[in-house]
Amino acid sequence: MLRVERLTKTYATAAGPLTVLRAVTFDVAAGDTVAVVGPSGSGKTTLLGLCAGLDQPTAGAVTLNARDLGRLTEDERALVRNECVGFVFQNFQLIPTLTALENVLVPLELRPADGRGAGDGEAEARALLARVGLADRLAHYPVQLSGGEQQRVALARAFVNRPKILFCDEPTGNLDDETARLMTDLVFGLNRERGTTLVLVTHNLELARRCARLIRLRGGAVVDDESSPPANHTKALE
Repeated sequence: MLRVERLTKTYATAAGPLTVLRAVTFDVAAGDTVAVVGPSGSGKTTLLGLCAGLDQPTAGAVTLNARDLGRLTEDERALVRNECVGFVFQNFQLIPTLTALENVLVPLELRPADGRGAGDGEAEARALLARVGLADRLAHYPVQLSGGEQQRVALARAFVNRPKILFCDEPTGNLDDETARLMTDLVFGLNRERGTTLVLVTHNLELARRCARLIRLRGGAVVDDESSPPANHTKALE
């Protein structure tokens, strides 16, 4: 489903080149659940954005759903994302002028007119919002929702296209403990129901332990890649 080969990302800064990822390589099979962990500044969010085609690497390659993203135009990458990718951002990125329902429908509005569109998907959007506990918040705007409610809207939006792979950037990072547990259950519940591949970045050890595989970054490089971390795996976030 996802292949990352010697992925490197360097930014130009006033102090000189800054390399945040260094020759990162790994594969993710369809249906896998993978947590990417590491200290702040280790390149986790940068890696997630590159895997989803939201940015381009300085060197290396990303193959997503059998498509080499480096060989595609920006429009073609956007189409790949719309067809098979869901993304839950840490800061939600809801459109403030749209209601909860309208925000969830955005990916379908952007889909080419070749079949299922926003009209056909409205029932799905409503069902997803009900699934995340927001059936009575369909007409509310983001400013009228709590942080946890906004994150649940973002999760419903990520699943409305029935993506083959879901990327989550700190999905519980801005939430209180109770809401974070709810979000974790929702992410993995929808993952199981839809058979979606899951790749997430997190500092939350409980969330990371629920994944079948854990990739640890340090200094922009993979320092550990292990399957089925045990419950007492306390070094996961070091």
